[in-house]
Amino acid sequence: MFANTDWYLYNFRGSLALTLREAGHEVLLLSPPGPDGKRLQVLGLRWMPAPMERLSLNPLRELRLLTWLIRLIRRENIDLVHGFTIKCAVYGALAARLTGNRPRVSAVAGMGYVFTSQSTKARFLRPVVRGVLRAALGGRRGRLILQNGDDVAVFEQARLIDPSHIRLIKGSGVDLARFTPPREPLVSPPFRVVLPARLLWDKGVGELVEASRHLKARGVAVEVLLAGEPDAGNPAAVPEEAIRRWHDEGLVQWLGKVDDMPDLFQSVHAVVLPSYREGLPKSLIEAAGCALPLVTTDVPGCREVVTDGVDGLLVPVREAAALADAIERLVRDPALCERLGEAARRKARAEFDERIVIERTMAVYEELLPARME
Repeated sequence: MFANTDWYLYNFRGSLALTLREAGHEVLLLSPPGPDGKRLQVLGLRWMPAPMERLSLNPLRELRLLTWLIRLIRRENIDLVHGFTIKCAVYGALAARLTGNRPRVSAVAGMGYVFTSQSTKARFLRPVVRGVLRAALGGRRGRLILQNGDDVAVFEQARLIDPSHIRLIKGSGVDLARFTPPREPLVSPPFRVVLPARLLWDKGVGELVEASRHLKARGVAVEVLLAGEPDAGNPAAVPEEAIRRWHDEGLVQWLGKVDDMPDLFQSVHAVVLPSYREGLPKSLIEAAGCALPLVTTDVPGCREVVTDGVDGLLVPVREAAALADAIERLVRDPALCERLGEAARRKARAEFDERIVIERTMAVYEELLPARME
């Protein structure tokens, strides 16, 4: 398994790796170096740092990474390569094809910076990435896992892969035994909402700050929390000085990285994610497991989790005033909060439990390696 951060492997794919190991398979986890690599090793998993720089566009450096992957696959005699996020999916699939056309699974959770940003750099890279994706994903021994129907349509229309090789699996799964409703309803004022995500502009951080300004001007008592850190490896990272300035203005409380997410969700009234586009946001599913009302944008990935007025509220993307309206609606209607939260938990249990996701992912492996997965 190859991902662009050790944090992703630990938080999103650790349960899958442990399930595979318990079933008797050898699992090798690869990512750039980071502190969560040791946490994976504490779980008894084999993790190895990869010589990868996420923002690199240097052809020689990228060629060295691909060569390193090819040599590793040959040395370890890897049966199947599973790459996560666009860069790792592409490089993992290319390396697998170049080492005897080995089975490969590419998981693309959302379209990423190159496809969501309107910056000059992103627009320049878009046709290049499309061409590389087409080369990497092709072939009968490859499968592409996508997390929402909108992304499936994008890949089919772009003819990046044979549609029969696409598999729709909704998210990476959540351990709903950990994310449970509070024993007693949280009633203490003020109303507290949290955005739990990497602090990127395309997660809607700026819009939430503006929504906080609107609510403050209206006299609506709301505490707005940011749970996460800027992602230095992402061009859309929010500068730390901006976050501290908002904090000092009283618009947000910045919690930084939070390790105990169940505890955090037990302490808030609602969860907000005004993202521009997602694969399928795990944070919303975790919050749904805690029976919290969800406010998110009507965009791919987010609308897979929330049906407006049924298990959450959907607002137009990049519209801070509409976001403020939705939060104020929850503040003023506790019965609505309870109804939406209960419905969100029922949906999470039915569709997003990690046992469902792991079972469906292993079924994809079995398509490619039927004898080895028995």
